[in-house]
Amino acid sequence: MITLKNINKTYDMGQASLHVLKGIDLHIDKGEYISIMGASGSGKSTLLNILGILDNYDTGDYYLNDILIKNLSEKQAAVYRNEMIGFVFQSFNLINFKNALENVALPLYYKNVSRKKRNIIAMEYLDQMGIKDWAYHLPNEMSGGQKQRVAIARAIISKPKVLLADEPTGALDSVTTVEMMKVLTELNSNGLTTIIVTHEKSVADETRSIIHLKDGLIESFEKK
Repeated sequence: MITLKNINKTYDMGQASLHVLKGIDLHIDKGEYISIMGASGSGKSTLLNILGILDNYDTGDYYLNDILIKNLSEKQAAVYRNEMIGFVFQSFNLINFKNALENVALPLYYKNVSRKKRNIIAMEYLDQMGIKDWAYHLPNEMSGGQKQRVAIARAIISKPKVLLADEPTGALDSVTTVEMMKVLTELNSNGLTTIIVTHEKSVADETRSIIHLKDGLIESFEKK
């Protein structure tokens, strides 16, 4: 499903450079449920951005679903992201002037699905997330947990191969965090490869494997 071979990433900081990833080798099978942990500056976000085709790497090879993800144009990268990857973020990244239904339906707009059909499908996903009654509410009318459920519905409506979650519980209280992890765990139990970046041990403990990053290298890959 995912194979990284000697991935290196350096950022040019003007007079200096920052070597963030220093030769990452990693294989993730279809259906795995993995958390990535590490101190600030360890390379977690950079690794997630490369996995999500949001950032390029300098050297090495990245295979996603047997496709080499390398030297892509922005148009190619956008196509692969839309076809294969769902994203969930700490800050939800919902469009404030669109209601929950419109936010969830948005990925289908980019796949040229008709308005009527995409709204029907989006309502089904909101129902799956338990927030169908909030379909016509704007994000500022919803709680953090409700907004994250909308974000998850939007992330999975295109039926991605991989779900990438960057601190998905970081803006939630402890009770809502437990609820969100139940949602993510259920999605994974249905076969969706799920990778979560988190600082919270309680979140990582819910996954089946934990990758520890330190100074741009994989310090350990703990499988339960």
